[in-house]
Amino acid sequence: MAKVLVVDDSKAIRLILGKTLGSLGYEVLQASNGQEALETLARESEGLELVLVDWNMPVMNGLEFVRHVRANPGYANLALMMVTTETHLDQVSTALEAGANEYVMKPFTADIIADKLRLLGCLQ
Repeated sequence: MAKVLVVDDSKAIRLILGKTLGSLGYEVLQASNGQEALETLARESEGLELVLVDWNMPVMNGLEFVRHVRANPGYANLALMMVTTETHLDQVSTALEAGANEYVMKPFTADIIADKLRLLGCLQ
């Protein structure tokens, strides 16, 4: 079973995304900020194909996390999807330039998440 990491400081969002991704056949891991997510990646990278990450979080925000991941060649094939309330076009552009593969604006639906996963090649 492929693994996915959900990174958000909101427990409710982690649970909603976890339920959605679990129903799509993923084993779901969770982290509450970018630093915790980096530590999880170091421990759980085997079988991990996707990270969904919020932008605004304490300790390390999502953009910093994306930049750290993309600076590590060992994570070159890891798909990164921003899932955030940040809706300005310049923020979308900044995230994509930093290495995010997709961008989802909150609020989202399960169908939107599934559609983005299909675009990434993570779902059939």
